[in-house]
Amino acid sequence: MRRRVMSMLAGAALAASTLLGAGPATADDAGDHPTTDGARPAATPPPEFGSDWHDPVTAAPPVPRPHTKSCEVTVAKAQFKDFTPYKGTYTPPKKCGAGRWGKVVLRLDGKVKGRQYDRLGYLRIGGVEVFRTSTPEPSADGITWSVAKDVTRYSETLSRNQQVEMLIGNVVDDTYTGIIDVKATLTFYAQEKRGATPQATPDRVIPLGERTSLTTPRNSERIVAEVYATGSGGGCEEYWYLTVPDAAPYSCKADKGPYREIQVTVDGQLAGIAAPFPTVWTGGWSNPFLWYVIPGPRAFDIKPVEYDLTPFAGILNDGRPHRVEVSVVGVPEAQTGWSTPVNVLVWQDEKSEHVTGRLTRHQEGAPVNESTYKPGSGQDPHRLDTTGGHRLSVSGSVNTSHGRVTTTVNRTLATTSVHRWTDGEAMDALKATWTDRETVTTGRRAVRTDRTYSMDGTTTLGSGDRLRTEIALGDRTESRTSHASGGGGRRGKWSVRDDRYDGDATYTANAPRDQRHAVGTSRERYRLIGHTGCYDRTLATVQGTLTEDRRHC
Repeated sequence: MRRRVMSMLAGAALAASTLLGAGPATADDAGDHPTTDGARPAATPPPEFGSDWHDPVTAAPPVPRPHTKSCEVTVAKAQFKDFTPYKGTYTPPKKCGAGRWGKVVLRLDGKVKGRQYDRLGYLRIGGVEVFRTSTPEPSADGITWSVAKDVTRYSETLSRNQQVEMLIGNVVDDTYTGIIDVKATLTFYAQEKRGATPQATPDRVIPLGERTSLTTPRNSERIVAEVYATGSGGGCEEYWYLTVPDAAPYSCKADKGPYREIQVTVDGQLAGIAAPFPTVWTGGWSNPFLWYVIPGPRAFDIKPVEYDLTPFAGILNDGRPHRVEVSVVGVPEAQTGWSTPVNVLVWQDEKSEHVTGRLTRHQEGAPVNESTYKPGSGQDPHRLDTTGGHRLSVSGSVNTSHGRVTTTVNRTLATTSVHRWTDGEAMDALKATWTDRETVTTGRRAVRTDRTYSMDGTTTLGSGDRLRTEIALGDRTESRTSHASGGGGRRGKWSVRDDRYDGDATYTANAPRDQRHAVGTSRERYRLIGHTGCYDRTLATVQGTLTEDRRHC
């Protein structure tokens, strides 16, 4: 039980900052993300963690930037000591494209020292959530980090004066001394004059916030909802993948077990399904020594879940408000712990005043959620085997100025997990895989995206209160675009992104910070290959020291 109690304490920090989230972090050029600028891997790491360690780094690639004129605007500069949000104003730059930029990059720079939990945060501009992030846990001597994100898709919002709100909920007292000091900037790049195709950014970005009412422009021809879904809030939904049915003796309960699914409905009709990403925050699995230098995938960059709602465009374009709601399947009734802010991205047909259309097909498979519990005794672990899944196929057509266009969205979710634990939870282990496979066909063009998330971790509390966590996390996405032509099809763009983290850390639990005698290793390999080329980087640490920084392409 002590292992779970410590997990809950680590989660309490996230609980305190429920409405929060993150954006990616990398370790590369121009300080785009947690950086290794000027750093050199050390030859001899210390025998155990000390009072300081390397600043956070990740192996992810930097955000590509065009070689054009740029303008920088500071959108927020604040110190977070409690749950008071920063509020300010934003004015777009008058140069560098004046609303028709080639690219816009958000950068967050942060610093903190002392003692502090991991905290979650968001940045909203004009009510649009443009960024969600979590924070690293600091050393006594202090750390700095930075995160960058391509936010070009929000250009319509950024093209005019807006209100800004930012929050990284925090607690500062005699014990938790870390004040989180951050600065958020936007860099605007002018469009390249020749040779490059500008991004097809949305014509409108509509934030729903806490509302569920959506009225789209009547000439919308493509509609996409993005949901920044995070399971946190402390308590058990931070560790939703470990929850068990009531019949099993475990400290985190959910009446239907660990299966979770994020659904979006339009006027009560199921419109989209998605698997949540099993984010592990930087205090996760009871062992912050795993994450001090290299965070788990997406911990600093909460990517939104996307749903193509274009098949519903004919319904949504009638000029009346419609009810768009997001829910998380599997969360016990009346239990909090999930935040799901929604932005709706709209592309309009500028040559039409009203794009009509209709929903032509709606087929939903029977949801699957089965958990089988096998009791354990003594040193024999309890075991919970879970399988789950769902299928949805939706088609709709719109009558645009360039003809009738039919969009079909097919999505299939599947998960399998094996959870094992001993009495008292001195040993707690999970091996799980989540798949989310989606094909969006628009006219002759089909985009298939296969997402696979994996987690294989074990925590043990041994003699002398030595707590050890071994964990492997995987985040893989394969994407292929094909175009039908004549009697067959031809392949277009393709990419494979594979981000893998492996860690092993041990420390003395229930001991003062300077008496934990912690040791730990971590490694991340991030690979991105496709029609545009190859990126492959590996980082490794020992006792908080960067020992490897290697590129393979």
